[in-house]
Amino acid sequence: MLDIRKISAQETFSVRHPVLRKGKPLESCHFEGDDFVSTQHFGLYEQGKIEGVISLFENNNSLFEDKAQSQIRGMAVLENNQGKGFGRLLVEHSEKILETQNVSLIWFNARENAVGFYEKMGYEIIGKPFDIPDVGVHYVMWKKLRS
Repeated sequence: MLDIRKISAQETFSVRHPVLRKGKPLESCHFEGDDFVSTQHFGLYEQGKIEGVISLFENNNSLFEDKAQSQIRGMAVLENNQGKGFGRLLVEHSEKILETQNVSLIWFNARENAVGFYEKMGYEIIGKPFDIPDVGVHYVMWKKLRS
């Protein structure tokens, strides 16, 4: 049985670390703003075991005029469960939550190998690729939730 529930920033580390920060210190899993009251973290559980995570940050990007923006960070699914639709479920859950909070636009920095995944969900690239040192090539991607 799959279940998505609100979790703490610390609880995201068990997925963030092996997927997004492999070979780096555990502390590298802590993102600036993780502990803000406005930041929301969700975990996808399968039979009681956390398999995927996503974090939503109240953060405006100057590329967009919308006032009510949210940034996705730290979206990850453990390797043995990638390709099963868990990531899609986490993103769709986040979109629903943010719509109820009157957020009009979601944006994030997508790793180059994740662009296709997000494009299938209606997200678009804006601007040129850029490099995040020690992480790799990224693209800013976005989607309008409402006008």
